[in-house]
Amino acid sequence: MLLGNLKANHIINESTYGILSNQYSSGALSFTDSLMGQQSLETPFLGGHGMANNNKRVTWSRALWLFLSFITIIIIGFIYGGSNTNLWVLKGANTYNHGIKVANDAQIVESEKGVVAADDERCSEVGVEMLKLGGHAVDAATATALCLGVVNSLASGIGGGAFMVVRSSSASHTETFDSRETAPLAASENMYADNPGAKYKGALAMGVPGEIAGLHEAWLKYGRLPWRTLFQPAIKLAKDGFAVAPYLGGYIISRSEMILNDPGLRQVFAPKGKLLQVGDTCYMVELGRTLEEVAEFGPQAFYNGTIGEKLVKDVREAGGILTMEDLRNFTVDIMDAMAVDVMGGYTVHGMPPPSSGTLGLALIMNIFESYGSPDAAQGSVGLHRLIEAMKHMFAVRMDLGDPDFVNINTCESDMLSSAFAKKIREKIFDNATFPPEYYMYRWSQLRDRDTSHICVVDADRNAVSMTTTVNEIFGGGVLSPSTGILLNNEMGDFSTPSDSTIDGLPPPPSNFIKPNKRPLSSMTPLIVTKNNQLAGVIGGSGGMKIIPGVVQVFLNRFVLGMDPSAAVLSPRVYPEIIPDVVLYENWTMINGEPDQLSEEKILFLQEKGHQLEAVGEGCIVQLVVQSLDENPIEMDRKLSGKVSNNNPHIFHGTLTAVSDPRKDGRPAAL
Repeated sequence: MLLGNLKANHIINESTYGILSNQYSSGALSFTDSLMGQQSLETPFLGGHGMANNNKRVTWSRALWLFLSFITIIIIGFIYGGSNTNLWVLKGANTYNHGIKVANDAQIVESEKGVVAADDERCSEVGVEMLKLGGHAVDAATATALCLGVVNSLASGIGGGAFMVVRSSSASHTETFDSRETAPLAASENMYADNPGAKYKGALAMGVPGEIAGLHEAWLKYGRLPWRTLFQPAIKLAKDGFAVAPYLGGYIISRSEMILNDPGLRQVFAPKGKLLQVGDTCYMVELGRTLEEVAEFGPQAFYNGTIGEKLVKDVREAGGILTMEDLRNFTVDIMDAMAVDVMGGYTVHGMPPPSSGTLGLALIMNIFESYGSPDAAQGSVGLHRLIEAMKHMFAVRMDLGDPDFVNINTCESDMLSSAFAKKIREKIFDNATFPPEYYMYRWSQLRDRDTSHICVVDADRNAVSMTTTVNEIFGGGVLSPSTGILLNNEMGDFSTPSDSTIDGLPPPPSNFIKPNKRPLSSMTPLIVTKNNQLAGVIGGSGGMKIIPGVVQVFLNRFVLGMDPSAAVLSPRVYPEIIPDVVLYENWTMINGEPDQLSEEKILFLQEKGHQLEAVGEGCIVQLVVQSLDENPIEMDRKLSGKVSNNNPHIFHGTLTAVSDPRKDGRPAAL
């Protein structure tokens, strides 16, 4: 997550932010009626500059009733909330969530029925609307992802790819849908030798997009709602307009040159040559039309139809190599989730390679388990141990790659091995850190970038953990004018023999480009169970910082026992081997709260030899936790009219959802 340039933009007046947030939310109450074929939305999610001005005739009695109701709400809010009650709550941004408990910081919701945690509240609400319609967690995740591809298109969208982990409560089974982008058929490992920058910027940086295919495969297996229903909120946002949130607005400013230099981006984010600002209304009309066609005709419109043809034409005119054959050949890899037993009796279910996230967390957790006590992760000493463990993990993971193209059996086995973890633990000393060569660092590190993450749990305790991406901010800096699709720059996650690396080490051969190959990834979508019951859903965005961020939140909650909010809000560290530095968060979150490692821990780490550097950036983590220790409801699990012999009960505990305040996210609940 490249947030360093945005530090000043994060200090936003809380009152202003509350007002803007109200603008983002307008119209959401009508989604259910609209989607069920009743009264349609006239002004869905319009910003302050796009609110419709119709039907303003209101009787005096109704106006008086509304005024008195508003005053009553304000008075009750101050009585029960005190002076610290968050303005977001007082301004009614949670009016869709009737009957749920909202914490003062409003990044938390609790529910017995279902929750969605995304990094934009509008999209969390969209997901909940799908749950209200009787949708499965996959329905909610699909609609949420499509929404994020509109309002946060700088980080994700249908021009990118995704990892999705799905747990079926009825089958006690977790599987994965890998729709990560692939290298085009015309790609080769030396294709960027004469122009290294083209791996990151421009249409030549584009991998074959997979998000639509992945969403559709998951929906085919688990979806309950009509496919087109899942698209309606995103279509309305794209065509009727949405308010620019602070996170997007900050990047419009910091990436102004990129936006103004590309006709497609300029048309959307700088109409008439003027860059949009926070609170302005953004329209993505062409993307809305594209979504309408995919909603009506399915993924074939994208992969073997007019949308694909227009996209390929735009990409090739911009210098890319994408073909219709690439689109037609794209397949989603569906397989059982990688299940790893970790300390505390938990099992973590996640993506197998080319994700390095599940294996990375497994290795770190095995290192801590080898200490013989959960107290090993406590305090400043525990933080030092974690930093050292993460350095070793980063060194090991670079032998991973796409298992369809390279043999990763030894590396995978090592990262899952308790004996291997114990050997690493024996190299960790509580009184010192070491120079880079100590960690047996062979290959240059993967430095992937931005993403979005979604956590969903429905009333039946089906769960989805999904990370979706276009790689860097605004992908390759090209938006297809005829389709409105932002092009990913996922080819930048591959290594090439000619790479000039920051750390001076050779590029890893296991991650070299080959046609149809998927690049290595740091994305870490996870589902957590205990005694075969859902315990949590977790994942993050932020490229290389994802694994450290997710690991720290996991440790905070499931090992150290922090409450869900504290687990997410606690300041985090991000170690690197070359340069030999530990980055620590020191920035102001979107909600105005400071985020910094304590002076005590800073001094402790410096005494051990760590070189520390404060940064205004970090991983953005979403978390859902189910309480399994508060006498949860037991519901008979019925499969085809019979009670399952494997696990006859589904536990329904309280669900707590947390969206990271480091971004614009807020969760929503039934």
